[in-house]
Amino acid sequence: MLTLSTHLLGLQLSLACCCWALACQEVESSPDFSLPGDYIIAGLFPLHGESPGVRRKPEVTLCDRPNNFSGHGYHLFQAMRLAIEQINNSTSLLPNVTLGYELYDVCSESAVVYAVLSVLTPRGMRHIEIHQNLSYFSPKVVAVIGPDTTSHAATAAAMLSPFLVPVLLQQIQKDNLTFNNHGNLLGGYDIITWDWSGPEWSFRVIGSSTWSPVRLDINKTKIQWHRKNNQVPKSVCNKNCSKGYRRMVTGVHHCCFTCVSCEAGTFLNESDLYHCQPCGKEEWAPQGSQTCFPRTVVFLTWHNPISWVLLAANTLLLLLLGGTAGLFAWHFDTPVVKSAGGRLCFLMLGSLAVGSCSLYCFFGEPTLSTCLLRLAPFALGFTIFLSCLTIRSFQLVFIFKFSAKVPTFYHAWVQNHGAGLFVVLSSMAQLLICLSWLVVWTPLPTREYEHFPQLVVLECTQANSLGFILSFAYNGLLSVSAFACSYLGKDLPENYNEAKCVTFSLLLNFVSWITFFTTASVYQGRYLPIVNVLAVLSSLCGGFSGYFLPKCYVILRRPDLNSTEHFQASIQDYTRRWGST
Repeated sequence: MLTLSTHLLGLQLSLACCCWALACQEVESSPDFSLPGDYIIAGLFPLHGESPGVRRKPEVTLCDRPNNFSGHGYHLFQAMRLAIEQINNSTSLLPNVTLGYELYDVCSESAVVYAVLSVLTPRGMRHIEIHQNLSYFSPKVVAVIGPDTTSHAATAAAMLSPFLVPVLLQQIQKDNLTFNNHGNLLGGYDIITWDWSGPEWSFRVIGSSTWSPVRLDINKTKIQWHRKNNQVPKSVCNKNCSKGYRRMVTGVHHCCFTCVSCEAGTFLNESDLYHCQPCGKEEWAPQGSQTCFPRTVVFLTWHNPISWVLLAANTLLLLLLGGTAGLFAWHFDTPVVKSAGGRLCFLMLGSLAVGSCSLYCFFGEPTLSTCLLRLAPFALGFTIFLSCLTIRSFQLVFIFKFSAKVPTFYHAWVQNHGAGLFVVLSSMAQLLICLSWLVVWTPLPTREYEHFPQLVVLECTQANSLGFILSFAYNGLLSVSAFACSYLGKDLPENYNEAKCVTFSLLLNFVSWITFFTTASVYQGRYLPIVNVLAVLSSLCGGFSGYFLPKCYVILRRPDLNSTEHFQASIQDYTRRWGST
C-alpha cells in the first residue's frame, strides 16, 4: 500500500511540476511570512480569495491579485504568528527550543499543491526526491496548520499523509479572540470535533480550557473515532517489537522504527523501549533479554570430581615420597642408596614433597596466602631437585672420566665440598628470583569478568608476570644442564648409568610446561588452574619416577643387584672397556 501511494504521489508531483514550469513564475515572499527556528511549523491560510470563472485548461492561480484580500485568512495568519512568538518568549512552555514558521497564501487548490510541495522539501533543498520508504524522509517542517476549507484540506492531506507529517487542522473555529495588555488570552476556549454519525456533519464539544486557573478538560467518551467499535487509532508505522528488542528510529518520527535485538550483557527495560540498559558488573544477560541474571562464581573447589582425582593423585605422590624416604633410610648403607647420592637423596625427596604440598593451595577460593604459596614453593623445591640431579650426574661423569686426568681439580672439588656449594648457590639464585616475584609481581586473588559473560572466575594473577616467567626459565636452564650431564654419562657402568631414566623425567617436565604455557597463551578461564595442577603434578611425578623408582625396584625386588660385589664387578668391567679404548 505504501509503494502504491508513493507511485501515485510521484505521478501527481510530475504533473504539478509540469504545470508550474509552463505557467508559474516564482514570487518573492515577504519576510513576515517566515521565521527561522529549531522546528518549523507551516501555516496554510487564504489571504486572498479564489478567482471566479471557469478554467478551460490546467493553470496555476496567482494569489496576490488586487481587490481580492481575505480578512478572515489574515486573522488566522496573525494568530499563528502571535502564538509562536508567545511560545518562544515563554520560559516555561518550550525552554531551549525555538519554533519557526513558514506561512503560505493558499487561495486555490493549485496554490495548496505548491505550498505543500514547498514544506515537504528537506532543509536547504528546492525539490523532493521520491523514496521507496518514506519513513526515512525528513521534511523541513514538523507540522502543518490549515487549510480551513474541506476541499483544500483534502488536497493537502492526500499529499502530506504518505510523508507522515501530522497536527493537519481541517477546520479552524471562527472565534473572536481577546487578549490583555500582556498578550495573554482572556477567558477560555472549547475543544470541538467533527461529528459525522448523522446525515449532515456537525460539531461536538469534547473539552474546554480555562486560563485562570489554567485547566484543560477533555471528555474522551465524546470523541467519535472513525473505526470499528470506536477504537482509538494508533499513529504508528510499525508494530511493537518483540521482547528483548529495542526500537531504533528510522526517520524523524518515533512511531517509525526497526526492531534491534539487545546485545549480550544488556537488557531492555520497559520504561525505555528505545535504549538497551547495560547489566551490572556481577550480572549477565543473553542476547535479546529483558532482565539481567546473577553471574555464577566459579573456582577450583574441593568437592569437584576433577579435584578429587587430582587431590588423590597428589596425596598418593606424597605417600610414595615418604615411603621412599623411609626405604632409603632403612637401606642407607647399601650400594644403591650410596650410588644414588646418599644424604643428597633425602634433600631431593624433601624438595619434591615441598612442591607437592604447594598443590593444595590451588583448591578452594583464592586468597592472598594461597596465591603466594601456589607456585613459588614448587619452583624453589624443583630447583633444589634439579640442582641435586645435575651435580650428581656431573660428579659421576667427572669421577669416571676426568678424575685421573685432572687430579688436582678433583681433589680441590672434593675438599671444598663443590657439590654442596653448587646446590646452595643454585638454590639461593632461585630463592632471590622467587622473592622478587612475590614482592614486585605479587600474585593476588582477582575476579575475572571478560572471558565468560555468565561467569565470575576467581583466580590468581600470575601467568603473565615477569617473575613467574624468570623463575620457570631458570628451572628450564637447570633441566637442560641435568640432561646434558646425564647424557655424557650414557656409557658409565650399568649401576651408575641413569641417562634413560633422567631423560624420561626431564622430557615429561618439558612437555608439561610447554603444554601449560601454550594453553595459558590462548585460554584464560575456569579450567586453567586444573591445567596448572596437572603440569606441576606431571613434573613432580616425572622427577620421582625417573630417578627413584628404579632404585626402589632394585632394593625391593632385586637384592642381588644391591651388593658390593655386583657394583665392583660393574666398575671393573667398565674400567676394562675404557682402558681398551
